[in-house]
Amino acid sequence: MSDDAVNLGRRHLLTFLTTVAGGIGVVAVAVPFLSSLKPSARAQALGAPIEVDVSKIEPGQRITVEWRGKPVYIVRRTPEALAALDGLASRLRDPESQASEQPNYAHNTYRSLNPEIFVVVGVCTHLGCAPLFRPEVGAADLGSDWPGGFFCPCHGSRFDLAGRVFNGSPASVNLRIPPYTIEGDTKLTIGVDAHDNKKGSAA
Repeated sequence: MSDDAVNLGRRHLLTFLTTVAGGIGVVAVAVPFLSSLKPSARAQALGAPIEVDVSKIEPGQRITVEWRGKPVYIVRRTPEALAALDGLASRLRDPESQASEQPNYAHNTYRSLNPEIFVVVGVCTHLGCAPLFRPEVGAADLGSDWPGGFFCPCHGSRFDLAGRVFNGSPASVNLRIPPYTIEGDTKLTIGVDAHDNKKGSAA
């Protein structure tokens, strides 16, 4: 074999190896770059919208997700629970949520876009404890007139299944409703205001 043939073979091998090394370098640089485009867990906790599939939540069930470092409860209310909300006004401190925080589209008896799906920040408006989900009507420890709702174990504040505070509770305002939107029957996005979403902008 001539020296020219050997040199040509080496040149082809070196060219191949250089190309492979360059390709690996591009991938090594691209992966961290592309990953940086996704919101980090910290960024999500600070307020990036989160999506939840609500199709698997059973009637009467609650799930908890985290948004902006706080628990958010998502409850699928039963027809019985919805019917009970209408007759509680006289027992509530702010039945029409005039002094409480919620988006305009949740300023109604059910405090929600969809009466069946209830979304609420799981932080007591008294001193910031996490209220317990107590949907059972007439629970022995809460009294025979308990209609189901949320009970804060720290100081005893009580809220109905629309997050409205009962008279006599230490909490002075209703539980907070975060901005959110619902698409179809399954996709709920917390952190995107339903009204702004129509214009394509996030809250």
